[in-house]
Amino acid sequence: MVASRANYARIKTGLLAIRDHPDLELQLVVAASALLERFGRSIDVIRADGFEPDAVIHLIVEGENPTTMAKSTGLGLLELSTAFENLRPDVVVTVADRFETIATAIAAAYMNIPVAHTQGGEVSGSIDESVRHAVTKLAHVHFPATELSRRRIIAMGEDPDAVFNVGCPSIDLVARTDLSVRADALREFAATHGVGAPIDPERPYLLMMQHPVTTEYGAGLAQINATLDAVVQLGMQALVFWPNVDAGSEDVAKGIRQFREKGRDHGFHFFRNLPAETFVRLMAHCSCMVGNSSAALREGAFIGVPAVTVGSRQQDRETAHNVMRVAHDVGDIADAVREQIAHGPYEPDRLFGDGTAGERIAQVLAGASDLSVQKRLHYSPAAIDAPAATAAG
Repeated sequence: MVASRANYARIKTGLLAIRDHPDLELQLVVAASALLERFGRSIDVIRADGFEPDAVIHLIVEGENPTTMAKSTGLGLLELSTAFENLRPDVVVTVADRFETIATAIAAAYMNIPVAHTQGGEVSGSIDESVRHAVTKLAHVHFPATELSRRRIIAMGEDPDAVFNVGCPSIDLVARTDLSVRADALREFAATHGVGAPIDPERPYLLMMQHPVTTEYGAGLAQINATLDAVVQLGMQALVFWPNVDAGSEDVAKGIRQFREKGRDHGFHFFRNLPAETFVRLMAHCSCMVGNSSAALREGAFIGVPAVTVGSRQQDRETAHNVMRVAHDVGDIADAVREQIAHGPYEPDRLFGDGTAGERIAQVLAGASDLSVQKRLHYSPAAIDAPAATAAG
């Protein structure tokens, strides 16, 4: 199931490999913000890539607050169960840690359909942390993106034989993409996608992508303002991406709109969505990424892009050497970006995969014809039978 622009990038090569595998049949469900114009309507990109959805599900309840996020999850559970009843899949693949992800996992698990989950075992911030681990406990096959994540999933009591460190499919896209960008290509990206100041391809630029933090609901406006103010201090042109649909999205979007309305968007160009290959080309040639997107940690590590991650959204997530962490402080953000620009590109790091994740996911699924829907907790009886430690005295 694909539910957002980031969601699609995180599974696209898996979809391609499943579609092309002789022993597998791809059924694609597209839902949530992937259908909405104000979030870039990723379904158009999906169709342009040659995928025709087998089901299209509208499940977003407007408002972008904690209540509507919970209601959207419930609506997703209702609609997805109907889609699964009609499609009758043998396995349902769900991606990462969003509210649509847990709705997908719950619906499939209750309908006795095995669940395959990507990107489990990671540690971060926001409600994503809880969702990710809850989906792990509902899933039957696990496709973590790092070795540490694989070990964490096994430590959670999952069957080691069902946990496969395949890497992240988004890394596959980077590995397959020609990252050379001519000056006229960069100009074309800005001319055909988004609005704002023209981009001078001869000058360096920043890539900014900041999403709301659901567990810090109400702070989004101040947080995006701090990042925007820091980027203004740097005096550089910037490509700024619209936030995702999570609770608090409207506060972040409001900050961007107010920034533009006050005439402060000089040198800034704003995007709602881009094809994943276009995005990684822009990433590869930016001076620094700033914000709180996991793309800076994943694809950014593989490319070696200097990155500054702001706030708690990626708290404790594994990172390569290309990432600096700062709080929502204008001066700290600006100083960190300056430091990263001065450093320049980092050595590429394969922390999140080597570019073969999609093919490996398809191979595992093709050989998983005998999946049991009955979960078992795998643990060492000796560990639970050991006497509890007591305080001295």
